[in-house]
Formats: sequence, C-alpha cells, structure tokens
Amino acid sequence: MTKQQATIIVNGSYQPAQVTFKQGVPAELIFKRISGQGCLDQVQSTDFNFRADLPLNEAKTFTIDTSKPGEYTFSCGMDMAHGKVVIQ
Repeated sequence: MTKQQATIIVNGSYQPAQVTFKQGVPAELIFKRISGQGCLDQVQSTDFNFRADLPLNEAKTFTIDTSKPGEYTFSCGMDMAHGKVVIQ
C-alpha cells in the first residue's frame, strides 16, 4: 500500500492550510518552517496527539491516523495559526 504525504510550508502561515488524505491509507504530514516570523516555531494537534518544535529549514514528519473520515485540525503553539486535515 502506498503511503500518502503532504508537505506544509510554514512561512507566517500554513501553506497549504488544508490537506486531504484517503481514509485507511497510511499518511504523513511534513512541516517545513522557512521563516522565523511569528509563533509558528511549534506545531500541535490534539486530534492527532502531537506537539513539537519546528526547527528552521528542517522537515519535521508526523505519521497520522487515517482510519476515520473527518476534519482534523493543527495549529501553532499559541493556537493563533490553524490548518486542517481532511480524511475522506
């Protein structure tokens, strides 16, 4: 089974702010912070149970659970910038 991946560039916001995965196929979210601006040096998701620092210009990968369809969120450490994962 092929693994799904989505790379999110962190540059003052999340680009793209929404990614879509197929249900039941293993998936990875890859965050790459390219700017030191704002509070985006940390990413968290209570839906996927992760919280981590994002080093500048380094990719940080999270494997996420795609077993249930729905919309799931992630945000910066201060909960000001937001993004969404859609599983369908």
